[in-house]
Amino acid sequence: MQTIWLSGAEWLAVLRIGLGLWWLESWRHKDRKGWFERGTGIAWAADVAGKHRWGVVRTGFRRVVEPRPKLIAYVVVYAELALGMGLVTGFLTPVALVAGLLLNLLYLVLMIHDWAEQGQNAMMALISLVALFAMAWQTWSLDAAFGLFL
Repeated sequence: MQTIWLSGAEWLAVLRIGLGLWWLESWRHKDRKGWFERGTGIAWAADVAGKHRWGVVRTGFRRVVEPRPKLIAYVVVYAELALGMGLVTGFLTPVALVAGLLLNLLYLVLMIHDWAEQGQNAMMALISLVALFAMAWQTWSLDAAFGLFL
């Protein structure tokens, strides 16, 4: 597919890189000291989950996150960094896209009552789906350079 400026594959790479930059911005603006030392991120999520309209969210949070808040804080924060770096460089792109999609869906379910959060996570999930099914790792990526996922 040709367009005026870039090819279709190049536009998909732009989309993939933009999504990666979005994840990196999400990581950059996090108060890591608050998340890791004071537990602010998990405490906020616990408050949201505790008031959630779906019992499965409350139960899941109690079983998975509450017993290991420090570990989950590190997983969330560094997952965002890894997703961003993977998508920008195009390294293990399908893995990053699926992981990002799952993380966005988890965020979307947790914040089901907050329209602003829903919009951001829904848009990121949609971009992940488009990039995944259009195989956006074929251009301008380490995956293409190494011959991965052809």
